[in-house]
Amino acid sequence: MTRPDATGSRRADLAALCLGLLDGAEGADGLSAEEQDLAAAGTCPTEDVVAATRDLVLAGGDPLGDAYRQVVPPEGRRALGQTYTPASIIEAMTAWAADHGRPVRVVDPGCGSGRFTLAAATVFPGADVVACDVDPLATLMTRASTHVMGLSERVEVVLGDYRELRLDAVDGPTLFIGNPPFVRHHGIAPRWKAWLTETARAWGLHPSALAGLHIHFFLATARLARPGDFGVFVTSSEWLDVQYGRMLRELLLGPFAAYSVHVLDPEAVPFADALVTGAITCFTVGEALPGVLMRPVRGVEELGRLGQGCEIPRDRLAAASRWSVFVRDTPPPPEGYIELGELVRVHRGAVTGANRVWVAWAQDLDLPRRVLFPSVTRARELFAAGDALEDDSALKVVIDLPVDLDVLDPAERRQVNRFLRYARTQHADQGYVASRRRAWYSVGLREPAPVLATYMARRPPAFVRNRVGARHINIAHGLYPREPLPSHVLDNLALYLRSAVTSSQGRIYAGGLAKFEPREMERLPVPTLASLARGDFS
Repeated sequence: MTRPDATGSRRADLAALCLGLLDGAEGADGLSAEEQDLAAAGTCPTEDVVAATRDLVLAGGDPLGDAYRQVVPPEGRRALGQTYTPASIIEAMTAWAADHGRPVRVVDPGCGSGRFTLAAATVFPGADVVACDVDPLATLMTRASTHVMGLSERVEVVLGDYRELRLDAVDGPTLFIGNPPFVRHHGIAPRWKAWLTETARAWGLHPSALAGLHIHFFLATARLARPGDFGVFVTSSEWLDVQYGRMLRELLLGPFAAYSVHVLDPEAVPFADALVTGAITCFTVGEALPGVLMRPVRGVEELGRLGQGCEIPRDRLAAASRWSVFVRDTPPPPEGYIELGELVRVHRGAVTGANRVWVAWAQDLDLPRRVLFPSVTRARELFAAGDALEDDSALKVVIDLPVDLDVLDPAERRQVNRFLRYARTQHADQGYVASRRRAWYSVGLREPAPVLATYMARRPPAFVRNRVGARHINIAHGLYPREPLPSHVLDNLALYLRSAVTSSQGRIYAGGLAKFEPREMERLPVPTLASLARGDFS
């Protein structure tokens, strides 16, 4: 039996297929106006396609979700944070939930095509299910699949924002289970950022406007949950370490308590449609737990039961600014290798606080040459440089004024004063970064690093010899030898790093974005100094 042909189809055609699975007009009675309009705009499928799709649903497949991933390309799904969870992860999550309790209600936030909804409704036949999503096609797919499976009477599908969901009181525990959407803060409306700030502060938490949508969903769940409830979410793992994940870490150490956290290895690729390091977080509400079970998982097949891991006391987690250290499995360097940090210190470049003011083309400025520093200001400049940066003519300059302007001669001081008047009109003296400097107008560039490295891209880092003494801002790291190293050793070091370092050695975020913090880069294995000096490494 063939799958429905989704190649070249449109969202409306898929919606029309969902309507066909709902038995046409008869099943459309409970649909919202948005869902009805979307389905009405599509081409009615043939009876054979409807029958084939129904058989696939009955066989345990997700033909609608599979078709959706063909209809909507990854960049289109990214706007709504849609990633589709493989069955093996869903099975592990529902198994933990079944081990933990018997809910009378299940809530699936961001239900997508209904994978978690159907799994939970099957595992917990006595529970009602609430499935919520902002996408009318997602809610149509969930309605269609639950109808085919004969679960419609127990499943309430809500088209709306999960942060606005309200739940009636029930006599028994609620299970929250799913894959909250991953949308970065750039895609979140200001009113919802304000919602996060207000709600988090009411809970005594430290919010950040940089938080992604999955963190919003955790907070919304905490508002809905009552003592005795429990849940398990799979999300990106970046909240373990980043500053804007602090709120979630605090939340999980309170009454809304983390039970266990399982971090999937980047090479496991838990989501077929997104390269991202995943974390499965099990939580309970109102339980006084002494610690949190934490473990790294090398592959989805190793998930097993989610009740295992190394117990980390909650006070240790509360004192830690990053949680990945508790799951990091960093083996010692192999024989004949050392950590990069034994040879160099890795420093991120200076933060200007206002690139539009402090970064410019030299020919556009009327300033003394001695305050203009050719600098790497975009990662692409290092990727384009290849092995070495040999020419700084294509680089912009960073304006780095001395803290003590009295060192300038009168003519230079007049030039600088004119520039500072302009900088004030751009409010460069009022930002957070400027307020933390000794002098708001002095960027404080580091000395040139002999090796420059990118640290965030959807590809391995570039390691480039800096032969022109260019400075760098915070889009790159500088590698600074702890002791003076000969030029040929630095050449060999950069050569080795270019050939050996892979993206998987960093932290993988949504879309396959790999990031290397300075200390993480310092842990990279490299040949010994003697080997680098001889150049006898492969």
